Amino acid sequence: MRRFDNEDLTDAEFRESDLSRARLVGVVMQDVEIDGLVSNLVVNGVEVMSYVEAELDRRHPVRLLIRSDKPADLREAWRQLRQAWATTIERARSMPEGSEHIGVDGEWSMVETMRHLVFVHDSWFRRCVLGLTEPFTAMGLASSFVPDQEELGLNRSARPGLDEVLTVRDRQASQIEAWLAEVTSEQLARTAPVPDDGRWPPYAKGRRVQQCLGTVLNEEWAHHGFCVRDLDKLSHRGAS
Repeated sequence: MRRFDNEDLTDAEFRESDLSRARLVGVVMQDVEIDGLVSNLVVNGVEVMSYVEAELDRRHPVRLLIRSDKPADLREAWRQLRQAWATTIERARSMPEGSEHIGVDGEWSMVETMRHLVFVHDSWFRRCVLGLTEPFTAMGLASSFVPDQEELGLNRSARPGLDEVLTVRDRQASQIEAWLAEVTSEQLARTAPVPDDGRWPPYAKGRRVQQCLGTVLNEEWAHHGFCVRDLDKLSHRGAS
């Protein structure tokens, strides 16, 4: 166990770090941002994540649809997510040329974010929901911790433009829409047909179809939020 005593971690940044069971005692935390998979977070004796989740649901009702086990709700969730992305893409096109390739504060650019969602689709929909074993889309962008990326068919040196990525995204969206149009509650409740080949994602075995689809939808929602956040920052900088 690592212990930090009387350390000045002002402006420190933790990325892809596991802080499970960390204890912060007698600390000063002002103007702090936390983005990630957070659960059972206790602040000054109060478990706060239930409040955070409730507030997120209030601000973003689509989250309730994403968690539903009803096909109609999931279809509506997908429609809303796609509409949100369409609005944001039009906004990006109205900004100075090249804005879609600019990362903010070390985050992925808009194009990189959508390339990541191409990878998410291949991982959690094509492989886990449909059970297919074909190679991943080369332009897909995985996080650095994903192993054997070249073997998966990914090309980390790819530099596609916005329209090229959108073409792939539209094709993937059509796959989901066609599947959602016919899926039943019984099919959603089944164990996902994850290929037994040891490839990514390694922790999908045993999950239900609905859970795997939920991962796709939640990633779409979360990364759209990140993208809007960063476009806001770019717009503010341009105005300044």
